[in-house]
Amino acid sequence: MAPEPIIQLKKVTKRFGKSVILNGVDLDIYPGEALAIIGPSGTGKSTILRIIAGLLEPDSGEIYIKGQQRKGLIEDHPDLITISMVFQQAALFDSLTVVENVGFSLFQHSRLPTAIIEQLVRERLALVGLGDIGDRFPSQLSGGMKKRVSFARAIMINPENPANNPEVILYDEPTAGLDPIASTVIEDLVRHLQRDTGNCDTYVMVTHQDSTIRRTADRVIFLFGGQVQWDGPVTEIDHTPNPLMRQFFSASIEGPIPMIA
Repeated sequence: MAPEPIIQLKKVTKRFGKSVILNGVDLDIYPGEALAIIGPSGTGKSTILRIIAGLLEPDSGEIYIKGQQRKGLIEDHPDLITISMVFQQAALFDSLTVVENVGFSLFQHSRLPTAIIEQLVRERLALVGLGDIGDRFPSQLSGGMKKRVSFARAIMINPENPANNPEVILYDEPTAGLDPIASTVIEDLVRHLQRDTGNCDTYVMVTHQDSTIRRTADRVIFLFGGQVQWDGPVTEIDHTPNPLMRQFFSASIEGPIPMIA
């Protein structure tokens, strides 16, 4: 028997002004899945992530989390699971140290002693390959280190309330702006967090980078014109006759995807 989807989008539509960004999108995400959402810029990939996270409400359509329909935003009614998001620019608080950034939710919303939170932060930092940098500020970190700090924050756990520990991670362009070597470090880290740590074995990633798609995804969907135009395993991306996929991966200016001036 096939597993039930952990997240479902049904006929989801989103407009910004007169622009229709998503137009009746259907999407099922399954437990343990590594899903990449790809497509040209401006086609609604990050919008889907924000809708999944409960940070943005669709104009129409339905969202189900573990079979339960979500009404409103995440701040209105908490989901049955916790969904963490890693933003493209890391979104760290410049005035806080690494420890304060990674442990922010626990410092703000738990009764744990400071020493316990700091120990949990050190454990999360170790998982993402960072050593004793807890007293540094974001301005003292490289771009790749900032990304990893944001990963540590996304997988932060609360031993007081295990039910609120993240089950799904949403990655928005995690390798954007990084050199190829730094990108490989992040790609390996994404897989490591999924396979080897018992943390968040389900993730959805928006990316444009060829290496990131191939090294971190099991399944790929191509978003264009507000709809899913292709859905298949990553192993098929070089063999599909779909003209959108062929143009995207060949980086050709000839094809159905218009060149943006």
